Amino acid sequence: MSEMTIQWYPGHMTKTRRMMEQDLKLVDAVCELLDARIPLASRNPDIDAICGNKPRLVILNRMDMADAEMTRRWAAYFRGLGMEVICTDCKSRRGVNQFGPAVRRLLSEKLKRYAEKGQGGRPLKLMIVGIPNVGKSTFINQIAGRKGAKAENRPGVTRGKQWVTVDQGLLLLDTPGILWPKFEDPQVGLKLAYTGAVKDDVYDVEELACSLMELLWREYPAALTERYRIEAPADETGWELLQQAARRRGFLMAGGEVNTERMARVLLEEYRSCKLGVFSLEQPPAEGEGNDGQ
Repeated sequence: MSEMTIQWYPGHMTKTRRMMEQDLKLVDAVCELLDARIPLASRNPDIDAICGNKPRLVILNRMDMADAEMTRRWAAYFRGLGMEVICTDCKSRRGVNQFGPAVRRLLSEKLKRYAEKGQGGRPLKLMIVGIPNVGKSTFINQIAGRKGAKAENRPGVTRGKQWVTVDQGLLLLDTPGILWPKFEDPQVGLKLAYTGAVKDDVYDVEELACSLMELLWREYPAALTERYRIEAPADETGWELLQQAARRRGFLMAGGEVNTERMARVLLEEYRSCKLGVFSLEQPPAEGEGNDGQ
Protein backbone atom coordinates (compact mmCIF):
# COMPACT_ATOMS: atom_id res chain seq x y z
CA MET A 1 0.00 0.00 0.00
CA SER A 2 1.42 3.39 -0.93
CA GLU A 3 1.97 5.96 1.80
CA MET A 4 -0.83 8.49 1.93
CA THR A 5 -0.18 12.08 2.87
CA ILE A 6 -2.47 15.06 3.12
CA GLN A 7 -1.71 18.76 2.92
CA TRP A 8 -4.51 21.30 2.92
CA TYR A 9 -5.50 24.52 4.62
CA PRO A 10 -8.85 25.92 3.46
CA GLY A 11 -9.02 29.70 3.32
CA HIS A 12 -11.66 29.95 6.03
CA MET A 13 -9.29 28.18 8.43
CA THR A 14 -6.56 30.79 7.82
CA LYS A 15 -9.15 33.46 8.57
CA THR A 16 -10.24 31.55 11.68
CA ARG A 17 -6.72 31.49 13.09
CA ARG A 18 -6.38 35.26 12.68
CA MET A 19 -9.78 35.77 14.32
CA MET A 20 -8.86 33.50 17.25
CA GLU A 21 -5.61 35.38 17.81
CA GLN A 22 -7.55 38.67 17.89
CA ASP A 23 -10.31 37.35 20.14
CA LEU A 24 -7.97 35.73 22.65
CA LYS A 25 -7.65 39.00 24.57
CA LEU A 26 -11.42 38.92 25.20
CA VAL A 27 -11.37 35.65 27.15
CA ASP A 28 -10.06 34.38 30.48
CA ALA A 29 -9.28 30.81 29.41
CA VAL A 30 -9.40 28.39 26.49
CA CYS A 31 -11.40 25.13 26.37
CA GLU A 32 -9.93 22.61 23.97
CA LEU A 33 -12.24 19.82 22.77
CA LEU A 34 -10.44 16.62 21.75
CA ASP A 35 -11.53 13.22 20.50
CA ALA A 36 -10.86 10.76 23.35
CA ARG A 37 -9.95 8.06 20.81
CA ILE A 38 -7.14 10.14 19.29
CA PRO A 39 -6.31 12.98 21.71
CA LEU A 40 -3.03 13.94 20.05
CA ALA A 41 -4.08 13.52 16.44
CA SER A 42 -7.18 15.62 17.15
CA ARG A 43 -5.14 18.28 18.93
CA ASN A 44 -4.15 21.12 16.63
CA PRO A 45 -0.44 21.81 17.31
CA ASP A 46 -1.03 25.47 16.40
CA ILE A 47 -3.31 25.89 19.42
CA ASP A 48 -0.45 26.12 21.92
CA ALA A 49 1.15 28.92 19.91
CA ILE A 50 -2.17 30.71 19.44
CA CYS A 51 -3.26 30.45 23.08
CA GLY A 52 0.06 31.17 24.74
CA ASN A 53 -0.21 31.21 28.53
CA LYS A 54 -4.00 31.32 28.77
CA PRO A 55 -5.35 28.82 31.33
CA ARG A 56 -6.52 25.66 29.56
CA LEU A 57 -9.32 23.16 30.02
CA VAL A 58 -9.11 19.96 27.99
CA ILE A 59 -12.38 18.17 27.21
CA LEU A 60 -11.91 14.53 26.18
CA ASN A 61 -15.11 14.07 24.21
CA ARG A 62 -16.62 10.83 22.88
CA MET A 63 -15.38 8.94 25.91
CA ASP A 64 -18.10 6.38 25.15
CA MET A 65 -16.24 5.45 21.94
CA ALA A 66 -12.82 5.08 23.57
CA ASP A 67 -11.19 2.58 25.91
CA ALA A 68 -12.07 3.75 29.44
CA GLU A 69 -8.70 2.93 31.01
CA MET A 70 -6.84 4.68 28.19
CA THR A 71 -9.04 7.76 28.62
CA ARG A 72 -8.12 7.85 32.31
CA ARG A 73 -4.47 7.73 31.33
CA TRP A 74 -4.95 10.58 28.86
CA ALA A 75 -6.70 12.68 31.52
CA ALA A 76 -3.72 12.15 33.83
CA TYR A 77 -1.34 13.09 31.01
CA PHE A 78 -3.01 16.45 30.35
CA ARG A 79 -3.32 17.20 34.06
CA GLY A 80 0.41 16.60 34.23
CA LEU A 81 0.79 19.44 31.71
CA GLY A 82 -1.02 21.76 34.13
CA MET A 83 -4.45 21.67 32.51
CA GLU A 84 -7.90 21.00 33.93
CA VAL A 85 -9.51 17.95 32.30
CA ILE A 86 -13.04 16.60 32.00
CA CYS A 87 -14.28 13.56 30.05
CA THR A 88 -17.62 13.74 28.25
CA ASP A 89 -20.10 11.89 26.08
CA CYS A 90 -22.35 14.57 24.66
CA LYS A 91 -25.00 12.19 23.37
CA SER A 92 -25.80 10.88 26.85
CA ARG A 93 -24.70 14.10 28.60
CA ARG A 94 -22.27 12.02 30.65
CA GLY A 95 -19.66 14.32 32.18
CA VAL A 96 -21.21 17.49 30.75
CA ASN A 97 -22.19 18.82 34.19
CA GLN A 98 -18.52 18.78 35.20
CA PHE A 99 -17.85 21.70 32.87
CA GLY A 100 -18.89 24.60 35.10
CA PRO A 101 -17.08 23.35 38.22
CA ALA A 102 -13.93 22.59 36.17
CA VAL A 103 -13.91 26.12 34.73
CA ARG A 104 -14.26 27.63 38.20
CA ARG A 105 -11.41 25.47 39.50
CA LEU A 106 -9.27 26.55 36.57
CA LEU A 107 -10.00 30.24 37.20
CA SER A 108 -10.30 30.16 40.98
CA GLU A 109 -7.61 32.82 41.43
CA LYS A 110 -9.37 35.17 39.01
CA LEU A 111 -12.70 34.61 40.77
CA LYS A 112 -11.00 35.40 44.07
CA ARG A 113 -9.62 38.67 42.67
CA TYR A 114 -13.06 39.60 41.31
CA ALA A 115 -14.58 39.00 44.74
CA GLU A 116 -11.91 41.11 46.45
CA LYS A 117 -12.69 43.98 44.08
CA GLY A 118 -16.43 43.68 44.65
CA GLN A 119 -16.94 42.25 41.14
CA GLY A 120 -18.38 38.93 42.26
CA GLY A 121 -21.05 38.94 39.56
CA ARG A 122 -18.60 39.46 36.70
CA PRO A 123 -18.88 36.55 34.23
CA LEU A 124 -15.99 34.37 33.16
CA LYS A 125 -15.38 34.33 29.42
CA LEU A 126 -13.94 31.33 27.65
CA MET A 127 -13.04 30.46 24.08
CA ILE A 128 -13.82 26.92 22.91
CA VAL A 129 -11.65 25.46 20.19
CA GLY A 130 -11.49 22.14 18.38
CA ILE A 131 -10.89 20.59 15.00
CA PRO A 132 -13.85 20.10 12.62
CA ASN A 133 -16.31 17.33 13.46
CA VAL A 134 -15.01 16.68 16.99
CA GLY A 135 -18.46 17.33 18.50
CA LYS A 136 -17.97 20.96 19.52
CA SER A 137 -21.40 22.25 18.49
CA THR A 138 -23.17 19.36 20.23
CA PHE A 139 -21.14 19.99 23.38
CA ILE A 140 -22.04 23.69 23.38
CA ASN A 141 -25.72 22.88 22.88
CA GLN A 142 -25.61 20.49 25.83
CA ILE A 143 -23.94 22.84 28.30
CA ALA A 144 -26.09 25.77 27.19
CA GLY A 145 -29.28 23.67 27.43
CA ARG A 146 -30.51 24.84 24.06
CA LYS A 147 -29.79 24.66 20.35
CA GLY A 148 -27.37 27.57 20.49
CA ALA A 149 -24.82 26.30 17.98
CA LYS A 150 -25.60 24.63 14.67
CA ALA A 151 -24.48 21.00 14.72
CA GLU A 152 -23.98 18.99 11.56
CA ASN A 153 -21.94 15.88 10.87
CA ARG A 154 -19.90 17.56 8.17
CA PRO A 155 -16.41 18.98 8.74
CA GLY A 156 -16.24 22.76 8.65
CA VAL A 157 -19.97 23.54 8.92
CA THR A 158 -19.68 25.90 11.92
CA ARG A 159 -18.66 29.36 10.72
CA GLY A 160 -18.38 32.83 12.24
CA LYS A 161 -18.28 33.96 15.87
CA GLN A 162 -20.91 33.15 18.49
CA TRP A 163 -21.13 34.02 22.20
CA VAL A 164 -23.13 31.42 24.11
CA THR A 165 -24.45 31.94 27.64
CA VAL A 166 -23.80 28.82 29.74
CA ASP A 167 -25.10 30.35 32.98
CA GLN A 168 -25.11 33.76 34.63
CA GLY A 169 -21.43 33.56 35.45
CA LEU A 170 -20.10 31.91 32.30
CA LEU A 171 -19.94 33.01 28.65
CA LEU A 172 -18.50 30.85 25.89
CA LEU A 173 -17.03 32.13 22.63
CA ASP A 174 -17.46 29.54 19.91
CA THR A 175 -14.97 29.36 17.05
CA PRO A 176 -15.06 27.45 13.75
CA GLY A 177 -13.18 24.17 13.65
CA ILE A 178 -9.59 24.66 12.59
CA LEU A 179 -7.16 22.18 11.09
CA TRP A 180 -3.52 22.90 10.34
CA PRO A 181 -1.47 23.46 7.17
CA LYS A 182 0.24 20.08 6.96
CA PHE A 183 0.20 16.77 8.79
CA GLU A 184 3.92 16.21 9.37
CA ASP A 185 3.21 12.63 10.46
CA PRO A 186 1.02 10.79 7.90
CA GLN A 187 -0.49 8.76 10.75
CA VAL A 188 -2.12 11.90 12.15
CA GLY A 189 -4.05 12.46 8.94
CA LEU A 190 -5.05 8.81 8.78
CA LYS A 191 -6.40 8.80 12.35
CA LEU A 192 -8.43 11.92 11.62
CA ALA A 193 -9.80 10.24 8.51
CA TYR A 194 -10.71 7.03 10.37
CA THR A 195 -12.88 9.03 12.78
CA GLY A 196 -14.44 11.23 10.10
CA ALA A 197 -12.73 14.50 11.09
CA VAL A 198 -11.30 14.69 7.57
CA LYS A 199 -13.71 14.30 4.66
CA ASP A 200 -13.73 10.83 3.13
CA ASP A 201 -13.06 12.16 -0.37
CA VAL A 202 -9.60 13.42 0.73
CA TYR A 203 -8.33 9.81 0.78
CA ASP A 204 -8.87 6.77 -1.40
CA VAL A 205 -11.49 4.88 0.61
CA GLU A 206 -9.97 1.45 -0.05
CA GLU A 207 -6.45 2.54 0.95
CA LEU A 208 -7.88 4.17 4.07
CA ALA A 209 -9.77 0.99 4.99
CA CYS A 210 -6.67 -1.16 4.37
CA SER A 211 -4.70 1.03 6.73
CA LEU A 212 -7.42 0.83 9.40
CA MET A 213 -7.64 -2.95 8.94
CA GLU A 214 -3.92 -3.30 9.57
CA LEU A 215 -4.08 -1.13 12.68
CA LEU A 216 -7.04 -3.00 14.15
CA TRP A 217 -5.59 -6.40 13.24
CA ARG A 218 -2.40 -5.45 15.04
CA GLU A 219 -4.05 -3.93 18.15
CA TYR A 220 -7.52 -5.51 18.38
CA PRO A 221 -7.52 -8.73 16.30
CA ALA A 222 -10.33 -10.32 18.32
CA ALA A 223 -12.72 -7.57 17.24
CA LEU A 224 -12.12 -8.28 13.55
CA THR A 225 -12.26 -12.04 14.08
CA GLU A 226 -15.60 -11.75 15.85
CA ARG A 227 -17.15 -9.25 13.44
CA TYR A 228 -15.84 -10.48 10.09
CA ARG A 229 -14.66 -14.05 10.90
CA ILE A 230 -11.18 -13.20 9.65
CA GLU A 231 -8.48 -15.85 10.01
CA ALA A 232 -5.01 -14.67 9.02
CA PRO A 233 -1.38 -14.41 10.17
CA ALA A 234 -0.55 -11.61 12.59
CA ASP A 235 1.40 -9.76 9.87
CA GLU A 236 -1.28 -10.04 7.16
CA THR A 237 -1.62 -7.03 4.85
CA GLY A 238 -4.62 -4.71 5.08
CA TRP A 239 -5.53 -5.51 1.47
CA GLU A 240 -5.74 -9.26 2.14
CA LEU A 241 -7.73 -8.62 5.33
CA LEU A 242 -10.15 -6.37 3.46
CA GLN A 243 -10.61 -8.96 0.72
CA GLN A 244 -11.21 -11.75 3.22
CA ALA A 245 -13.79 -9.67 5.11
CA ALA A 246 -15.54 -8.84 1.82
CA ARG A 247 -15.75 -12.52 0.90
CA ARG A 248 -17.12 -13.41 4.35
CA ARG A 249 -19.79 -10.75 3.89
CA GLY A 250 -20.61 -12.00 0.40
CA PHE A 251 -19.61 -8.73 -1.26
CA LEU A 252 -18.99 -10.20 -4.71
CA MET A 253 -19.46 -8.73 -8.16
CA ALA A 254 -19.98 -10.31 -11.57
CA GLY A 255 -17.44 -13.01 -12.24
CA GLY A 256 -16.82 -13.52 -8.54
CA GLU A 257 -14.63 -10.44 -8.15
CA VAL A 258 -14.49 -9.14 -4.58
CA ASN A 259 -16.13 -5.75 -4.01
CA THR A 260 -13.45 -4.24 -1.79
CA GLU A 261 -14.80 -0.69 -2.14
CA ARG A 262 -18.12 -1.72 -0.61
CA MET A 263 -16.32 -3.54 2.19
CA ALA A 264 -14.12 -0.49 2.78
CA ARG A 265 -17.14 1.73 3.29
CA VAL A 266 -18.76 -0.83 5.58
CA LEU A 267 -15.61 -1.09 7.69
CA LEU A 268 -15.36 2.68 8.15
CA GLU A 269 -19.05 2.96 9.01
CA GLU A 270 -18.91 0.08 11.50
CA TYR A 271 -15.78 1.46 13.13
CA ARG A 272 -17.28 4.95 13.48
CA SER A 273 -20.58 3.63 14.84
CA CYS A 274 -18.74 1.37 17.35
CA LYS A 275 -20.25 -1.79 15.89
CA LEU A 276 -16.72 -3.22 16.03
CA GLY A 277 -16.29 -2.16 19.64
CA VAL A 278 -14.74 0.82 21.45
CA PHE A 279 -11.05 1.46 20.86
CA SER A 280 -8.40 4.05 21.64
CA LEU A 281 -6.00 4.46 18.75
CA GLU A 282 -3.33 6.37 20.69
CA GLN A 283 -1.51 5.98 23.98
CA PRO A 284 -0.19 8.90 26.07
CA PRO A 285 3.49 9.67 25.40
CA ALA A 286 5.92 8.18 27.87
CA GLU A 287 7.46 10.66 30.28
CA GLY A 288 10.04 12.75 28.43
CA GLU A 289 8.53 12.20 24.97
CA GLY A 290 7.30 15.15 22.94
CA ASN A 291 3.76 15.96 21.87
CA ASP A 292 4.22 14.92 18.26
CA GLY A 293 0.86 13.36 17.48
CA GLN A 294 2.02 9.77 17.58
